[in-house]
Formats: sequence, structure tokens, C-alpha cells
Amino acid sequence: MVKILVDGKEFEVEDNIKVSDFLNLHKFETESPIMGVLINNVQRSLTHEIKRDSELRFITYKDLEGEKIYRRSLLFLFVKVCEELYPESNVVVSHSINQGVYCELRNCSHMINEELRALIDDRMRELVAAKLPFIKRKVPKEEAIKMYKTFDQPDKIGILDAYENDIVTIYSCGNFNNYFFGYMLPDTSYLTMFEIRLYEGGFLIRYPKRGNFNELPPYVDQKKLFNIFREFKTWNRILNVENVSMLNKVIEDGHVDVCIRVAEALQEKKYAGIADQIKENPDKKIILLAGPSSSGKTTSSHRIAIQLLVNGIKPAIIGLDDYFVNRDRTPIGEDGKHDFESLYAIDLELFNEHLQKLLAGEEIEVPKFNFVEGKREPTGRKLKLLPDQVIIFEGIHALNEKLTESIPRDKKFKIYVSSLTSINIDDHNVVRTTDARLLRRMVRDYQFRGHTPERTLELWNAVVRGEEKNIFPFQEDADAMFNSAMIYEIGVLKGFAKPLLEKIEETSPYYIYARRMLDLLQYFEVINPENVPQNSIIREFIGGSCFDL
Repeated sequence: MVKILVDGKEFEVEDNIKVSDFLNLHKFETESPIMGVLINNVQRSLTHEIKRDSELRFITYKDLEGEKIYRRSLLFLFVKVCEELYPESNVVVSHSINQGVYCELRNCSHMINEELRALIDDRMRELVAAKLPFIKRKVPKEEAIKMYKTFDQPDKIGILDAYENDIVTIYSCGNFNNYFFGYMLPDTSYLTMFEIRLYEGGFLIRYPKRGNFNELPPYVDQKKLFNIFREFKTWNRILNVENVSMLNKVIEDGHVDVCIRVAEALQEKKYAGIADQIKENPDKKIILLAGPSSSGKTTSSHRIAIQLLVNGIKPAIIGLDDYFVNRDRTPIGEDGKHDFESLYAIDLELFNEHLQKLLAGEEIEVPKFNFVEGKREPTGRKLKLLPDQVIIFEGIHALNEKLTESIPRDKKFKIYVSSLTSINIDDHNVVRTTDARLLRRMVRDYQFRGHTPERTLELWNAVVRGEEKNIFPFQEDADAMFNSAMIYEIGVLKGFAKPLLEKIEETSPYYIYARRMLDLLQYFEVINPENVPQNSIIREFIGGSCFDL
């Protein structure tokens, strides 16, 4: 017998009991469905057998990891059904959008239409009702490579070449075998909430928002965002680097410096294009630049400013943080702490007064917020908008019309910048946008803010919640969108992030995140940071930028 501790309550059960069987014996009430479990602070699947006295904490759909387990299992089922119906086809899982994942079905003998969508949807729901198990097994790496050679999947063979372990985890569902990055659900019966949509020549597989499992969010087309993803995929094809194994091959062949220079040139061309758009709209004197954490907003504002100078336009850059209200007026969040990400943490009255004065040709004094003292201070910096000038305001609320409601929309040019996606691990496993930004932030926080990696992880969920509330709803209102991801960046960040993550001990509440990030990094070869140009957006996080950041 073994003892299991859950929320301070002790249970005695037979050893080698599966977590799922334990849950069937004892009905636990949770806010959201249980998707996984932490056993003595180590993440496990619900099919894991408990062999010794353990403490359990449930991973529910309210948790980020719970949503990932559900999403991963749903995509596994989608790929299985597509390859079952059309064995000659190749499913490519591309990127996240609109609370879903965009997937392409390449080399399919059937036209991508409503009939095909309905066939896939119906078959998926049949298999959900059939309660087919996802069976996990571990095989030698050589056996996995042999299997993928049989199935003609060079993308998976390539990542296994860089894989640091000799044993590979394979999941099976019926006669379908595949490798997906991370844990899966016990069986298909869990996958009750999803929607398959036709979208832009492919499919959008949608699922519920975290914490609200019983319904799908309303569909809102995000065409501008999708076009940025498509543009970045075009860049990847230009570089001939579409997944991790192709990037690792470039590194091994000694051509990574050329890859970096071309990637940086493509990004610079995009900055120049945004500056050209601004020049074509001379009445838009207020430039508003927003994006989520670690998107490279500061570097982007400087590089756009340089391109504006090339166009004969003199920019001034002002951070919205300098318009914070004094700390005693900062709104209090639900957790009882100061909510610095609230729109009302900004002095909207003063900010709009300054906007109106600038557009009227009057002079203002630009404030400076003292974060140590928690109050704004005078700077003596005077600013007046001249005919050949624009003002760039950079901050998380810049796209929100409430921030600048005192001036007409046609006087503003809005830019959304985010590290949207960099590279796929293989055809079926993508690097999540939030994971790439988390790596950036962790490295930057340690380098320049004195934060431990655990402190960064402690703050991350609140940061993501703030972005979902304050940034993402407004992104489609942007006049220009920019993907600040670099295809090579994780190879550079690995050398900085891996030692930090390895210091997080098993007893830490953030060990689960550290292990997952380390598992991701093992697929990437390290890239020497000396190859990164001084004006690169990556320098904002690793140091050595030529800009005053």
C-alpha cells in the first residue's frame, strides 16, 4: 500500500495504481477538468503509476500546462485522422491564432473544402466517443529514427539527431504512432470541446480558453495577424530554414553567420516598410507602438526611428511608463497589490493634455517616472512638434483607443510588435510564442534587472493575463504589424538560459516550467552570441546593443 496526500488529506491505496484510477475512486471537485498531475512536484500524466508515498497536485484546464496538455492531445487526434483518411498527405501544424492552431494539409488528394472539413470533424468525434487510449512507450533513439525513416519524416529524424537522450517517448493511438513534445491525456474521451474551421486554405483547430472549458470563445477573424505569420513563413523559406533540424544543419555546416545576416536584413526591410507607411500618411503625427512583454518594443522603436530619419522625418521617442500616476494613486488589483499593467496606472488626463498641446504646436515638458521613489519628476526636457517630426509613444496600452481618446483616429499611426513565432521543432510541434518570449525575458531579467529565473517565472502568469486583457484585444486595430522573432534566437538564448534553468531545484514550485523549457532547449544547437549584430533585437535581451536601452 502507498499513502497519497491531496490538499492535506491522506489516502491509502494499493501501490502501482494509475492516477486516473485513483481519481475514479475518489471524486475530487475542481474548478476545471483535471488534465495532468504533479507528483512530488514533478509533472506526470494521468496514466502514471504511483509506486511510493506521494503528494499530488492536480493540473487543471485553468492552468497553462493543463491547456497545453489538452491542445497537444487534440492536435495528435487531428493528425491521426488526417493521415488515416488521406495517407499520402502531410499535416503541418503551423502556428497559434484565434484560440486555435492553424494547420495545413499538404499533398492531399482531396480538395480542401467543407466536405473534407466535415469528414475530419465527424471522424474525430467518432474517435472521441470510442475512448481510444493514448499509449505512451519509451524506445531507443535508433528505433525511433528507423520508424520515422519508414514513414518518410525527415523533420523528426533531424531533431532526434540533436536529442541528448538515448531513449525517446512515443505515443500511440490505434495504429498511429507519433512524437509530440510533452504529456498527453489518457484517452480521446477527454477531447469533447473543439471546433474545426476552414481557414485560408487550411484548417483552424479551436479549443476553449483556459479556465472556461465548457464553451468555445466567439470567433473573431484576425486577418492582419495571420498575414504576419504567413509573411514570416515566407522569410523562413527564403532562408531555407523551416524547422529546428534545418537550423541545426546550418550551424553544423558553419553557415549560421550568413543565416543571421539575411534574417536581420529581412527584419530591417520590414522596419523600413513601416517607416515608408508613416511617410505616406503625413497627417499621422502620433505613432503608437505596443506589444506584449519581451517583444523588443524598445529596439523596434529605435530602429523605426532610424528608418524615419532616412525618410527625412525626425522622431522623438517617449515611453508611456513615464506617464504613470504616482504610486499612491496606482490601481489595486484583485490580488491586493498595485496593478501597474492597468490602463489607469497611466495619468490619462495629463497624457491627453500633452497630446493635444503637441498637435496644436505648443510646447510640453516630458515627464520622467522615478520607479524607486514611485512618482513622476520634472526633467526640463522640452518638446514641441515641428512640421518634419513625429512622436513615438511606446507602451503596452498604446493600441487602446481609451488611451488617446482626445485625438482623432486619423491623427494616429498604430504599430503592433510581438515575437509571434520563430521556428517549428518539426511538422507537428511548434515553439509556443509564450515560451520564446519567456526565454527572452528570463535572460534579460537576470542580466539587467537582478531577477532570478524563479522570480521571472513567478511573475509570468500575471504578465500573460495582463497581455490577454490589455494588448491582444486591440492588435487587429494596428496600422502595421511586426513579428520581432528571429529564426536563430533560441540557439543564442540557450547558452544564457540553460545554466539558469538548471539551477532551479526539484523542490521549487517552478521546477515544472524549468524542466519543460530545458526539454525544449535540448533540440537546439548553441549559437555563439558574437554572431549577433549590435543593432539586433536580440541584443535587447543578451546585452551589447548599440542603442541606449
